[in-house]
Amino acid sequence: MTKKQVGHGLDRPELRPLWRALHHRMSAGGPVGRVRVGPLDAAGQEAVADLLGLDRLPGPRPTVRLAQLDVALSEVCGLTVRQLVAELVGPIGDRRTEREQSRGERLALWDWLAGHEVVRAQPALVDWAAQLRAAGLVDGSADRTRALLTAALAVLAGLPADGEPLPVLAARVVDGDSHALDDGTRLSTLVLKALAALHDTPVPEGANERRSLWGRAGVADDQLSSTVLTAGLRPLGDGPVARIARICADAAHPLSLTLAQLRVPGEVVFPAVPVHVTENPSVLALALKRFGSSCPPLVCTSGWPTTAVVRLLRLLAEHGAPLRYHGDFDGEGVRIAAYVMAKTAAEPWRLSAKDYRQTAGRVRRGPDLGRITPAPWDADLAPSLLELRIAVVEEVVADLLLEDLARAAGLA
Repeated sequence: MTKKQVGHGLDRPELRPLWRALHHRMSAGGPVGRVRVGPLDAAGQEAVADLLGLDRLPGPRPTVRLAQLDVALSEVCGLTVRQLVAELVGPIGDRRTEREQSRGERLALWDWLAGHEVVRAQPALVDWAAQLRAAGLVDGSADRTRALLTAALAVLAGLPADGEPLPVLAARVVDGDSHALDDGTRLSTLVLKALAALHDTPVPEGANERRSLWGRAGVADDQLSSTVLTAGLRPLGDGPVARIARICADAAHPLSLTLAQLRVPGEVVFPAVPVHVTENPSVLALALKRFGSSCPPLVCTSGWPTTAVVRLLRLLAEHGAPLRYHGDFDGEGVRIAAYVMAKTAAEPWRLSAKDYRQTAGRVRRGPDLGRITPAPWDADLAPSLLELRIAVVEEVVADLLLEDLARAAGLA
């Protein structure tokens, strides 16, 4: 502050309400023509009257015009109102611009989340994203929220966890931080809410429920209890898994492979032939009954795929096998299909809206559809399900699936 300002007492306590009111009003953004000050005590009123050259006290809540104050200050210190207020109170902001900028950052953040590839690939996560948007920013910061969401999406993209313990998964996908997914952390809570939305289950409240949900995502999955049901697979090579698989295929028997068997490096090599994937074991059983030892390669997810299922499908794709997936036409069936296609190279098999409409007439009254989410492979499927409100499970269309298998294997 200059000596001239100090000499004229512009920083004395009696005038501070005026400078603070001006600072607050100017920081709102936009033009300011006048400002209301107060309440002022008698000393404050006298100080304002002296500054403006008034012949009477202005009252406890006076309105001060900036043009009049600019004239007074030019005579007293040679500064404008804005210059003086900035020196006495601090830099003058622009709250309106800051609000608009903050709003733009929030909109950009939520648009980014809604359009993220992990959410697009599994539309069941759209509800999760909407809940996060409704809850608002983490600590009021778009940057902190984006960082947390980026980590959560990285975890979701890295699932199923192939049987890894939670600290190992965290270290692998969250910048080497093995404690990032510890129970009770923001990130752990966020991912569990996403998994609950994906599986259409309540958000877990107790430790056992949380462990169970992590287990469904392949975390700490037991290498022996995580299995995949198959038929007609004929891997190459002389390893025990390949030999057992060929023996079962030749005998028209199903084969259940464990995660441990699929983890042996180089043990299982598959020929690059088409593999069809079903959601329900009954379809696999019907295929074995019809085709016997000529049954084409089949894999069954048995509902939500285990870590072993995903690992086998990825192995098949790595060896050049085209994957074709079919499941139930209901809410959960669509979510399972979206998950399988997001995590593997599987393509839809008789899963279009047209397929659904053509087969819905086979069902008079089926089970409840459950929660319907969009199907990434066909934008018309979810609206069709909501319109007809008929669930078509795989067993209803088994004859069509078997005819497809017969043609694919040259058995028609």
